[in-house]
Amino acid sequence: MPFANFKVPEKTLDEKQKEQIVTETTELYVRIYGERARATTMVLVEEVADGGWGIGGDVLTLAELNG
Repeated sequence: MPFANFKVPEKTLDEKQKEQIVTETTELYVRIYGERARATTMVLVEEVADGGWGIGGDVLTLAELNG
């Protein structure tokens, strides 16, 4: 079963954008594995709370990313 996990900053995507990630990721797996992959492809979009992630040992916030 193909599986993709997207972690995104909380409240940065609307429902339509999340749906687009699910749809387009599923289509990518179908192109790679064939139509048989459609029914078993799982796509998870997880929202990470502001300040709940970092790069290079530094905690990041949306304000810093948008600054």
